[in-house]
Amino acid sequence: MTAGVLLAVRREALQRGLAMPSVEQIVDAMGASRSRVYEIKNEVVAFLPTLERPPGRPRVEPKLAPPSALVELSALAFDFVMQHPGCVQRGDDRARYSEIYRRFVIELRERHADVMLSDFAAAIRVPLGTLEDWMRTAPVGERAANADDDAPHAAEHDAKNVQIQTVIVAWRAWSGDFSAFCDHVRRDHRIELGKTLIASILFEHGERTPARRGGRSRDEEALRNTFETFFPGAQWVGDGKQLEVMIDSRKFHVNLELIVDAASAAAVGISVRDEEDSAAVVEAFDEGEQTTGEPPLALLLDNRPSNHTAEVDAALDDTMRIRATPFRPENKAHVEGAFGLFAQKVPTIDLDTRNPCTLAKTIARLVATTFFRALNRAPRRDRDGKTRVELYGQRVTPEEREAARAALQERMRKQELARQTREARLDSVVRAILDDAFARLCLLDPERHFRDAIACYPRDTIVESIAIFIGKRNAGTLPDGVDARYLLGIVKNVHHVHEAEPITEALIRE
Repeated sequence: MTAGVLLAVRREALQRGLAMPSVEQIVDAMGASRSRVYEIKNEVVAFLPTLERPPGRPRVEPKLAPPSALVELSALAFDFVMQHPGCVQRGDDRARYSEIYRRFVIELRERHADVMLSDFAAAIRVPLGTLEDWMRTAPVGERAANADDDAPHAAEHDAKNVQIQTVIVAWRAWSGDFSAFCDHVRRDHRIELGKTLIASILFEHGERTPARRGGRSRDEEALRNTFETFFPGAQWVGDGKQLEVMIDSRKFHVNLELIVDAASAAAVGISVRDEEDSAAVVEAFDEGEQTTGEPPLALLLDNRPSNHTAEVDAALDDTMRIRATPFRPENKAHVEGAFGLFAQKVPTIDLDTRNPCTLAKTIARLVATTFFRALNRAPRRDRDGKTRVELYGQRVTPEEREAARAALQERMRKQELARQTREARLDSVVRAILDDAFARLCLLDPERHFRDAIACYPRDTIVESIAIFIGKRNAGTLPDGVDARYLLGIVKNVHHVHEAEPITEALIRE
C-alpha cells in the first residue's frame, strides 16, 4: 500500500519538477511486488478526484417537511378560522389577525417545531416576517396558554389595549425620529413590540403616516444605469461655471464653459464669455475639435435652454447632442469634477487695472487654459500613471467606434420615445396656456422640455405659478439670469402647498 502511494506521489512530483526516488528504489525499499505497486498506484490516482471539494464548509441542505405534514398544518389553520369567524381579515394590501389567532399560531408552531419556519408560514398562509415578529414578542406564558380559554384572552386583550395607548401617548410627546422612538418604547416602557407593529399602531390611529419615497420619473426609468463610458473621443461632457474676477476692487462675473472627454477626463475645450449661452457652447466645442483633431460622436449638455438651440445643432453637425438626466448632477460628474479641481488649484483672480471688462475675460481664459493644460499632463494613479493626453491618444478600432455610435443612438431613441409619451398625455389647453406665457415672458424652451414638464401639473397650479412669476418680475425680485427652470421650481412648490393643505386640515379634524 505504502509503495503504491509513494509511486502516485512520485508521478505528481515529477510533473512539477521535484526530485523523487526512482521506481526501483521505492520497490526495493518497501519490498513490494512491482505489479502490485502499480495496481495500488492506479487505484490511488483514480480515487484522488473524489476527495476534491470547493472551499468552505459543506453546504447543509434544509430538511424539507413531508407534504403530509404541510397539508395537516393547512387543515388545522383552516379549521380554526372556520370555528372563529372574523379572526382573519384580508384586505387589498395586507391581512389583519386577531389576538386569538395569533396565540393559536404560536401554540401550533411549538407543536411543530421540526418544520422549517418558512414552510410553516407558507402552509398556514401567514407572511414569514409577521410570523417571526410574533415569535419574538410572544411571552413564554402566552405560548403555553390555551387559545380557547376566554378569560385569559380577555385579560390579555385589555393588556394589549394598555400597551397601545402607551405607545400613542409616548409618540405624541416624542420629538425625535421614528427608529429612536421604537428603541425608547422597548427600553423605557418595557413594551416588546417590533418596529413594524409600532408603525401600524400609529398609522391606524392617525398619529403617523409613513413617508413614501417618490418613484423615479419616466426619464430615469428609461435611462437608469445606462451611462456608458466608451473610448476617448466617443463622448464629451459640457457645462458652464460662473467665475468671479476682481478688477480694481470691483467684482466681475464671467462664464467659463468647459468640455471634458468622458473616457479620459481630459479637458478638450474652453470658452470664457459674459454669460452661459449658445455661443459659449459653440466656441468651447470648436476649440475641443481643434485640440483633438476631430469631433466626438456625442456631446452631453445639461437642460439649460441655451444649450439646445439651432446654433448649437449647426455647430455640432454630425455629433449627437444628448441631454443630461434632470436633477442628477452625477450625470455630468466628469466636468463637475474638473470644476472642483479648478476651484481648489486656481487662486482668486484679483487684478488692479483700468481696462476691466475685456481684461477680466482675457485673464480668466489664460488661467483656465493654463490649469487644464497642466491637468491633462498630470499622471493619474487610477489609470496606471497615464496622463489624460496619453489616454485620449489611444487607438480605437472601427468596431469600437460603430458599437459606441449604435449605443448612443439607442440612448437618444429612448429619450425621444419618453418625450413623445409625455407629450401625448398632456392637455392641449394647458399647452396653449404655457405657450402664451413663455412667449410673453420671453422664456427660452426650443424643444418644449420645460413646458412639457410643467404641463404634467394641475391647471390651477400652473396658472397660479405663472402669476407668481409675473408678480415677482414686476416687483423686481427675480434673481438675475433666471430662465424656465425658475418657473418650473415655482410650479413644484405651489403644487406641494396645494397637496399639503388638505392633508393638514384632515389631520386637524381627526
